[in-house]
Amino acid sequence: MDRLHVVIGIIINANNECCIAKRAKHVHLGGLWEFPGGKVEPNEEANIALARELNEELGIIVQRASPFIQIPYDYVDRKVFLDFWLITEFTGEAKGREGQPVKWVPLPQLAEYEFPEANRLVIAHLLNPLARNTNG
Repeated sequence: MDRLHVVIGIIINANNECCIAKRAKHVHLGGLWEFPGGKVEPNEEANIALARELNEELGIIVQRASPFIQIPYDYVDRKVFLDFWLITEFTGEAKGREGQPVKWVPLPQLAEYEFPEANRLVIAHLLNPLARNTNG
């Protein structure tokens, strides 16, 4: 089974809130909250895929993104390489362009939402100020 490369945006606004979206019920890990993103196409660079996916899903234009953390993760039914990027500058207003609910959540409240298992480490890393200062 090949490992699927997925780019994911941790989008932080000026109020120190993070943009999250709810996965559709009919998809893998449906009904859980997630950081928006998607699959990297063959021969596509990760930062280009990230900008494309966030524009398609949310209607925003990424202006500044930096690598945050990478996690290979094995679910029962698939293997993924999760490539998280921290986005601190963007234009546009994030809206669920695919009908998905979208919320801006204060960083300390992220742990109150139900995310896919692989995202728990990312949330812990994001909420740790020392880790964040060394990665963003």
